Amino acid sequence: MIRQMSSTISKYQPYLAGLNQPGKQLVPDDWTFDIANENGRDELRDARLMHAVLPSKLKVLVLYGSVRQRSYSQLLSFEIARILHHIGADVRVFNPHGLPLKDDNSEHHPKVQELRQLVSWSEANFWVSPEQHGAISGIMKTQIDHIPLSLGSVRPTQGKILAVAQVNGGSQSFNAVNTLRLLGRWMRMHTIPNQSSVPKAWTAFSPEGRFLPISNRERVVDVCEELVKVSCLFYGKHDLFARRLLSQEEKENNNKKSD
Repeated sequence: MIRQMSSTISKYQPYLAGLNQPGKQLVPDDWTFDIANENGRDELRDARLMHAVLPSKLKVLVLYGSVRQRSYSQLLSFEIARILHHIGADVRVFNPHGLPLKDDNSEHHPKVQELRQLVSWSEANFWVSPEQHGAISGIMKTQIDHIPLSLGSVRPTQGKILAVAQVNGGSQSFNAVNTLRLLGRWMRMHTIPNQSSVPKAWTAFSPEGRFLPISNRERVVDVCEELVKVSCLFYGKHDLFARRLLSQEEKENNNKKSD
């Protein structure tokens, strides 16, 4: 169990920088700890208390859309993961490096299987993409292409909560988040109203990869807070929202075929 837990931390929680002790900062004066943890300024207290009464930690999957050595969507996703972690959620970040393009045989690829397992595991998602030519990046789209609407009788994304954000190389734009919202709707997810777009992302992070204290940072915090609050409101109600007339008819027809 200890070995398995250690592997999970190193693979899906690189944002913890080797620390996974609740109530301890990642680095001295870490701003995500200070703003989100009860031992800091605790400015996200309402979200933290809503999460604290859940029967188990909220499972959040974070996807980012670049494999560059210094990827600003990755840096932003790590800061998002830290905020959610300090609120109390169980956050895992998927590394898209090595993910193949979708084709007739790609569903058997280990990275595709890994991604699908994480999506099935999650209860909420946070998607972060750079804007490329007025849309999301190809890597971001490839990840979403590999997530099916159904896996047998299971719909891995239906009814789950989604938050979206984007990074820009130039001035602020909202093309990528609008596209992510559209995709989330087609994946039958509930996308929260708030969103974040970081302009001139290359100026927004320190050499160490930490989000600098700019106004856009507060918007990212707002989105994280809203994701937790909405997820808490929906927690345990997945079957209620998934139970619709059409889905019931489909289920009955499938049962008749299997008889």
